[in-house]
Amino acid sequence: MDRDFLIDLFAPFGPVTIRRMFSGFGVSADGVNFALVLRGTIYLRADPDSLARFEAEGATPFQYQTRAKTVTVASYWQLPERLYDDPDELAEWARAALQAAQRAALKKRGKAGKRTIKKAATKRRTKAAQAT
Repeated sequence: MDRDFLIDLFAPFGPVTIRRMFSGFGVSADGVNFALVLRGTIYLRADPDSLARFEAEGATPFQYQTRAKTVTVASYWQLPERLYDDPDELAEWARAALQAAQRAALKKRGKAGKRTIKKAATKRRTKAAQAT
């Protein structure tokens, strides 16, 4: 799979950015990565809101081997084969994947913000304890 193929495949979804990532590509829209292309397979971002749809299609999560074990990346699931021939439905799945990626980004930002608040509170308590 090359960039031109991916751009054409996702055209009904809308404009996408294709970037080299690992040994394949990352596919993003609006600055949010929602798909991976590795070893000739497209994986879309999934979350609890969309996971049942992938499971119903018999899709599998992205996996890779290390020397010690098989690692499963449960947030990216294989694009069902039938969608390569159905651009309108593929666009629908891509929109759902983008929404899952956006939800994950918001959740991640929220956790980062909480850590920053906790660090600031810890600093204030430390300074107050040192002052007494």
